[in-house]
Amino acid sequence: MTTLLTTADIAAIVQAHGLPAVLQRMEAVIAAAFRRWPEFDKVARVASHTATGVIELMPVADAQHYAFKYVNGHPGNARFGLPTVMAFGVLADVSTGRAELLSELTLTTAMRTAATSVMAARLLARPDSRTLALIGNGAQSEFQALAFHHGLGITTLRVFDSDPAATAKLQRNLGPVAGLRVVACASAAEAVRGADIVTTVTADKRKAAILTPDMVEPGMHINGVGGDCPGKTELHPAVLAAARVFVEYAPQSRIEGDVQQMPADFPVTELWRVLTGQAAGRQAASEVTVFDSVGFAVEDYAALGLMRELALTLGLGQVIDLMPTLADPKNLYAACSAALARSPALRAA
Repeated sequence: MTTLLTTADIAAIVQAHGLPAVLQRMEAVIAAAFRRWPEFDKVARVASHTATGVIELMPVADAQHYAFKYVNGHPGNARFGLPTVMAFGVLADVSTGRAELLSELTLTTAMRTAATSVMAARLLARPDSRTLALIGNGAQSEFQALAFHHGLGITTLRVFDSDPAATAKLQRNLGPVAGLRVVACASAAEAVRGADIVTTVTADKRKAAILTPDMVEPGMHINGVGGDCPGKTELHPAVLAAARVFVEYAPQSRIEGDVQQMPADFPVTELWRVLTGQAAGRQAASEVTVFDSVGFAVEDYAALGLMRELALTLGLGQVIDLMPTLADPKNLYAACSAALARSPALRAA
């Protein structure tokens, strides 16, 4: 049998444990998965692009489990009352192929992306960072802000979005958060002024330069989250050229990340190598670092496992008959023959 976790189940997990604790657990399981990076069978995600967006499959496996995520990215979805990004995922037993978990991943992805951002910033940002600039105030923004506030001690949030309503929404949602000052800015350039960390998380599917060289200050850590498909960027190429750049999985990042703008031999460091001590993170206080984050399936693998564990302890989830249960595994026809016997209309058909 398969366990189904709905959006309501994931929200109940957050309510029971509190978002800061869930984000902390999420960061820990993702870091643990990255430390055993070579154990995973990895491939760049498979994408189907249209004029309005993209639909992707993100698979990964180790010796115990196979996981995949179905995820879309449609920047115009708001006019239909739909999120820009929607997702679900499966965790399966590789020894049998049986799907053990079917889960929503829209809310979970927002948390795992924020947790991954903080995991990277622990390695790449200055330890005394207290001000975060957040460019793009949509669905992901609160999760990024709270992950950095609770996880890294960020106390000032400087925010900008081309849609003032998105910024107002962010201010309302974060208003009750003690110890976090939210400053609305009139432009991206104003928002990043004096920031220790800059997160860009914009949705438009186009080549853009949200962050240009004149906006970058010595010692900044740049967390580029919004660039996640071919033809979609947020950072000016010169920003990348002047920084040390870190990625999740280079073969995917060179297709979909901001580094798609750079030559094929442009140097990048995969983040798992820093976590395992095989490569250096930040090397100097004045150094500019970039985490070109596009999201990778190992993160979803870890997130699915965590949600299953937390749901089990709370008694959440529904057991569903996603795969047939057969007295004789070779007699698949039996799964429908009983129904045919009971229904004259079906027999006649």
